Amino acid sequence: MTSPSESPGSVPSHGTERREGGPAAEGIAALANVGWQILLIMGLATIALGVIALVWPGETLRVVGVLFGVYLLATGVFQLAAAFGTHVPPHLRVLHFVTGAVSILLGLVCFQGPLESVFLLALWIGFSWLFRGTLETVAAASDQAMPGRGWHVAFGIIGTMAGIVMIVMPFASIATLTLVVGVMAIVVGLTEVVRAIRTRVEIGHLAAGTAPQRRPLFHARPHAQH
Repeated sequence: MTSPSESPGSVPSHGTERREGGPAAEGIAALANVGWQILLIMGLATIALGVIALVWPGETLRVVGVLFGVYLLATGVFQLAAAFGTHVPPHLRVLHFVTGAVSILLGLVCFQGPLESVFLLALWIGFSWLFRGTLETVAAASDQAMPGRGWHVAFGIIGTMAGIVMIVMPFASIATLTLVVGVMAIVVGLTEVVRAIRTRVEIGHLAAGTAPQRRPLFHARPHAQH
């Protein structure tokens, strides 16, 4: 025999769990809706930036040059502030001061004209690639036990060569880089839009699939009585 506490108590407990899970499910669904909308907006914005970079490469370089100048000025101010910190050793104090002064000077040069800003940006990227590629090549060549050692050497050599080309031909290289970045932005934006649409479709399928599963719960007790 079944005890009276088992049969009547089981149905309300399930109903309570269902009611408690309702707000959580609604919150997850709302979060998912916001997520795919944000992903869609980001994808469209990335596509727009890529199109702007391809259609107006000169204006894009001017804007990037101004932003690069602002970045140098902000970096220089922070470096100078760090140079006068109370807990900074003397040798690091001098390094911070020199780095900050040079960054501010280069930032001011960027505001002299678009050519100066683009030239400095190209040199900045070129020396960064050259330095990073050289370090990666030397590290991979000296460590025979490094995983994927051949790939690291190859990427290091490619980065070094790209840095040299950027330094030797700054204007042509930065223009080509702008076109490549524009194409990549369009591709990434299209990918994000497709992901947003697929997420929206999956959310719709899940919402449609949960409704039929709740109906048998309301008919469970009448069928048991018959």
